Amino acid sequence: MKVFLDANILVSVLNKEFPLYTYSARVLSLMGNSKFEIYTSPICLAIAFYFAEKKSGRLKAKEKIQLLTSKIEIADSDKSTVMKAVQDKSIDDFEDGLEYYAAIKAGCKCLVTEDIDDFYFSKIPVLTAEHFLERHVL
Repeated sequence: MKVFLDANILVSVLNKEFPLYTYSARVLSLMGNSKFEIYTSPICLAIAFYFAEKKSGRLKAKEKIQLLTSKIEIADSDKSTVMKAVQDKSIDDFEDGLEYYAAIKAGCKCLVTEDIDDFYFSKIPVLTAEHFLERHVL
């Protein structure tokens, strides 16, 4: 199953933000499970880096992102995904649209975020990390 992770899931793991870290880290650990392909986008990685850098400094943030990107799949964000996000009248937040269409292009079957209301327009399931684990892992 292909699963897309929003930036807030990555940030909670990189910065060990409790209580979300407990669930987010378990979802991220599925990168080693053959039943799952875990994706994110370049935009989510940039956001995660920004917050990791604020907490840990540039050098440590780069190390964390390098480790993460060596294991996670990165969904394409190209002109077609940008155009879909721009042209979709149901999307108010452009960044969320970019993430959504990158997930769709990668063939993801669900999107994991702590801001589920931001993806009100989604045609694929949008779950919190805790609910994803309850439905698909536990």
